[in-house]
Amino acid sequence: MQKKLLLILFFSVLGTSLFAQYTTDKIVGEKNAELIDSLKTAEYPYLLPIWGKKVAQKGFKLPKSAGFSAQYINQQSDILISNLQVGFNNGPKYNLDQIVRFNNAVATSNGINIRPDIWVFPFLNVYAILAKSKTSTAIDAGIWVPDSSTWNKILDLKTKANFNATTYGFGITPTVGVGGFFIILDMNFTWSDISALDKPAFVSIFGPRIGKNITWANHPERSWAIWAGGFRVKLSSTTAGSLNTADLFPIDEWGKKLDTGYTKVAQSQQKVDAWWGELSPADQRNPINVAKYNTANAALAKAGGILDAASEAVTNAGSSSIQYSLDKTPKDKWNFLIGTQFQINRSWMIRAEYGFLGSRTQFIGGLQYRFNF
Repeated sequence: MQKKLLLILFFSVLGTSLFAQYTTDKIVGEKNAELIDSLKTAEYPYLLPIWGKKVAQKGFKLPKSAGFSAQYINQQSDILISNLQVGFNNGPKYNLDQIVRFNNAVATSNGINIRPDIWVFPFLNVYAILAKSKTSTAIDAGIWVPDSSTWNKILDLKTKANFNATTYGFGITPTVGVGGFFIILDMNFTWSDISALDKPAFVSIFGPRIGKNITWANHPERSWAIWAGGFRVKLSSTTAGSLNTADLFPIDEWGKKLDTGYTKVAQSQQKVDAWWGELSPADQRNPINVAKYNTANAALAKAGGILDAASEAVTNAGSSSIQYSLDKTPKDKWNFLIGTQFQINRSWMIRAEYGFLGSRTQFIGGLQYRFNF
C-alpha cells in the first residue's frame, strides 16, 4: 500500500523520560556540619513539598518545590508488527501475516516537550507532559505468495513519509539522595493524538537511573550531576483506524503495481496446479502434500482477493476507504542511557541525556526553571 497508510500503521509514539531537579539530598560528612546545622534551624515557609519543613530540619537539602521545563527530543526506534489486517469499504478484513513481510520499520521523531512539575513530597515529584512532534517513518516490506516449492516476493513496499502528533500525559518520579548520590525511578504515561487513528496511542515509560551530584566549592548553588540508567518503553499493543483511499493511491503508480501483482499471482497458481497435477494419486493422498497444496491455494486466494479489493479501491478512489488494525511492539523494550545536568543556580538548570544500545537511540536536551511556593 501507499506510503501514507504504511506510515500510520508503523508510527512509533514519542516517549519521554524526564525528571525534576535531581533529588532531595541528605547532607552528610563532617565538612558539611555547618550546612547541616543551618538546614536544621532555617525557616521553611513554603507550602510544598508536604513535610518539607520536617525533612529540612533532619538535614536534607530540598530542591525548589515547583518548576517548568522545555526539552528538545529526538528519537529513532524499530517496531515489530504482527496480526496486520486490512479491509476495504468496511468489508471483511484480510489477515496479512504470511503475505506481507516486514524487513524493518524505523520511526524518527523530533519534538518539543513542555513539562510543569511539583514536589508533592520530598521524595516524590509529579509532572504533566505536553508535546508536539514531527515524525518521519521509513518502511521496508514485501508482498509474498507461494508456488509449488517456495514463497516468492511479488511486490516491494519501501517508503518514507512525515506527519504530526500531539502528545499529552503525566508522570511520577520517586527519588532518594544521600551525600550527593541519588537513585531516580521515573515513570510516565502518555497518549498521542493522530487523526488517522480510532483512538490516541498509549505509551508508558520506565527510566531508572543512578548518579552523583557534585557541588562547586566556591559556588554552593552551582552543581554538576551525572547519571546512567535504563529506558523501557511499552506501547499499546493494538492500533486501528480508517483512511480515505483518495489520500493514499496515486492511480498511475498503483495501476502498474497491481498489474504486476496479478501476473505473479497467476504464475504462482499455475506452478501449484502443475505440481499437483504431476503427483500420483497416492502422493495426492499424502497428508504432507495435501497440507502444502491447501496452504498454497489459500494464500494465493487471499492475495488475489486483496488485489481485487485494492483494484476496486483505486478505481473508486474518491468514494472508498481502507480499514486496518495491527499489533505492535518495540523491537527492544530496553536501552541504556547516560545524562548530565548543569545547575547554574537553584532556579536554572541545563540538561542533556543520550540513550543508545539495542534498536533505539534518543537524545534529550532542555532548560528548566524552578521556584518555591
